[in-house]
Amino acid sequence: MKRPLRIAMLAHSTNPRGGVVHAIQLSGALVELGHEVVLHAPGAKGEGFFRAPKCEARALSVGPAPADTFAMVEQRVKDYVAHFSLAQHRGFDVYHAQDGISGNALATLKGRGLIGGFVRTVHHIDDFADERIARLQARAVREADAWLTVSALWRDRLAEAFGIGAAVCGNGVDSDRFRPDPDGLEGDLRARLGIRPGPVFVCVGGVEERKNTLNVLDAFARLLAFRPDAKLVIAGGASLLDHGEYQRGFRSRRAGMGEAAASTRLLGVVADNDMPRLYRLASALVFASIKEGFGLCVLEAMASGVPVVVSAIEPFTSYLSAPDAIWCDPFSVRSIAEAMALALDQEFVAPLRRRGRALAARFDWRSVARAHEPVYQRVREPAHA
Repeated sequence: MKRPLRIAMLAHSTNPRGGVVHAIQLSGALVELGHEVVLHAPGAKGEGFFRAPKCEARALSVGPAPADTFAMVEQRVKDYVAHFSLAQHRGFDVYHAQDGISGNALATLKGRGLIGGFVRTVHHIDDFADERIARLQARAVREADAWLTVSALWRDRLAEAFGIGAAVCGNGVDSDRFRPDPDGLEGDLRARLGIRPGPVFVCVGGVEERKNTLNVLDAFARLLAFRPDAKLVIAGGASLLDHGEYQRGFRSRRAGMGEAAASTRLLGVVADNDMPRLYRLASALVFASIKEGFGLCVLEAMASGVPVVVSAIEPFTSYLSAPDAIWCDPFSVRSIAEAMALALDQEFVAPLRRRGRALAARFDWRSVARAHEPVYQRVREPAHA
């Protein structure tokens, strides 16, 4: 690099979602490489990011998100545009959007001549029934000047759908944060969350269609037939999108389990300091998603020494080999249930725990940050070149 860069990193929220984790950790790694990064996101509750970034952070003060998804997206785009329309909030070498909301804001600012261009990371493309939102999603991709993806899957999808050549930057994991060594507070967390003794299957990402939570619940119900002491714990779920219909279906299916429903826990957002302990309480992570950009929690669980039940689809098959995980067909309840049962075979999972830790150690955020530098150099603001 010719000189350190001043980078504006933009995320869609301050909540614990994969794209936000990526933005936080990438920003910190770029700072370690000598760059100046200011991380931005709308903060409706007036609070900062769920995890303290290792860089300057600005949680934009915005109003509550409207219930209508399109109205929410429009409002958040306008909030971003209003912020960066002020000259004192610009002056960056690089503007980098991690999502469609901030991507649309930067496209508007670019159209007004207030910035020269921007970088866009595409974590994944959603299937929106609302054509207005779909158009905004496409605009946030097309109008960027350089593109990054976290997996080869989405690099190829962008090439097919948009004719775009994106660089794959990958993902990382903080192996100091996520590690197998207990800190002595795991028992307190179990008691606090009301998780009774027995095998614990952890799901991360809340109740969403692309997380395949209904099939996981049905698989767990089958597992209870021979492991009645098992527990299913679902963490996370903070989202700006409306998953209400799918969540109502989940609640109905769960109620139909009768007394067995008590073996499931919906934790919602778990405190960031507690997440490493929650992994260490787990017998396995169950991540039977049907669509992911990468699946950061897979690396987090592996770094924590936890075996992973994962869908036998891309992007997982790109960075995991056959012996690294317990594979399942995410569209088959029987397959998921059998994979969960296999995760309780301690002789079988012992080598998976070792392989998982070794694999996770190869994914570091500094390498991810270095992959960004040549992309940034190509699109840096002319006035700052």
